[in-house]
Amino acid sequence: MRFVLRIWRQKDPCSQGRWVTYQVEGVEPDMSFLEMLDQLNENLLRRGEDPVAFESDCREGICGACGLVINGRPHGPRGGIATCQLYMREFRDGQTITIEPWRVTAFPILKDLVVDRSALDRVVQAGGYISVSTGQAPEANTYLVAHEVAERAFDFAHCIGCGACAAACKNGSALLFVGAKLAHLSLLPQGQVERDRRAMGMIEAMEREGFGACSFTRACESVCPKSISVEAIARAHWEYARAKLRKVFGSGT
Repeated sequence: MRFVLRIWRQKDPCSQGRWVTYQVEGVEPDMSFLEMLDQLNENLLRRGEDPVAFESDCREGICGACGLVINGRPHGPRGGIATCQLYMREFRDGQTITIEPWRVTAFPILKDLVVDRSALDRVVQAGGYISVSTGQAPEANTYLVAHEVAERAFDFAHCIGCGACAAACKNGSALLFVGAKLAHLSLLPQGQVERDRRAMGMIEAMEREGFGACSFTRACESVCPKSISVEAIARAHWEYARAKLRKVFGSGT
């Protein structure tokens, strides 16, 4: 297979970016999208040119590092997968493919297709965790959790923090990401102690980082590689409102 690649190239955060067109040939249909980019970079290196910078790590849809906007859609044309799980058989032979980084104010471009997503880390640091003492793990049945509740919590816990939700949102909102974290932990007994602080801390951190407001177009849900439901957004609003009311009127609210 042969493809024409229209790729965003940018030397560093302070440089002006531009579109550069490449041709790549001899692509096997069963190659992943990242393997195709690897082949392109091998060709560029042989010609003494600077390879295209992009991120990847696990290449198994687990880490969320590989996010790219492909033909205008985060993670590419097929839903429910990360970029690393996209295969070239999804494209037509000879097709032109446009590849660009996440376009989000809170994710500044570092080089080419690589963006700084540390804003998501700072949002998590504002409360997206459970404080526990170190030591031996407690007995699994110490906290009894109904099967249905555990399943719902795991559905939200599938979020890999790739940032596709913000990249798809016209406002650059990360509320699906934040909502998934809040919903996951609020459903479990271990998450109750810090529940209010977590909700206020994460949502206020999200706003400080420059993520936009949610206008509920559901674009985030459609591109999420783990198919996180927009119910997470509703739960984020509920958790924040609950925390604010309890702060004003007391913990018995």
